Amino acid sequence: MCRSVIRSVSSFSFLPRPSLAGLRLSFLFGAMLVLAACTGAPSGVEPVSGFEPERYTGKWYEIKRLDHRFERGLSHVTAEYEARDDGTIGVLNRGFDTGACKWRSIEGTARFREGPDVASLRVVFFWPLAGGYHVIALDDNYEWAMVSGPNRNYLWILARTPEIEESVLETLVAKAAGLDFAVDELVRVDHTGAPTEEDCR
Repeated sequence: MCRSVIRSVSSFSFLPRPSLAGLRLSFLFGAMLVLAACTGAPSGVEPVSGFEPERYTGKWYEIKRLDHRFERGLSHVTAEYEARDDGTIGVLNRGFDTGACKWRSIEGTARFREGPDVASLRVVFFWPLAGGYHVIALDDNYEWAMVSGPNRNYLWILARTPEIEESVLETLVAKAAGLDFAVDELVRVDHTGAPTEEDCR
């Protein structure tokens, strides 16, 4: 049911056209998904337990993703998370739109669906629309993570640096394949150079 609802809402672009540019980054990371009813993890996918939110805060680089309309054409994608006094997590997603040749960003708020020791959150970028954010693999030192949305159409591999060891990446992709994600459709996110809007002029 969530899949059909997400498809239907995304076809209307959520907001009037002047806000469409900002919506392209409602991912990960992303900009992440849509309705409050669609915030749980996919069947058979377990969020990480023993989660320490304060260690997860800070900047993450998007390494690979299952592409979708909100991030299509974006390179140099990052996500920054900040713990707030009220127990929520502030989210800032940013990426470079290679077609429009400009940086895009969007801010949101994440709340834990259970306790803060379970890495399962609902993220709101545009109230009342919410999306699921579930950390399903996490390095002991919080150097890399793999994140799922509410269904298997959404997957992100993140790292603290723009590059990740290929052996680690292969292990994460294999884990995702074992969970029935379409790993053949994963795209590598470009982080080479430092693009500016002036480069396109």
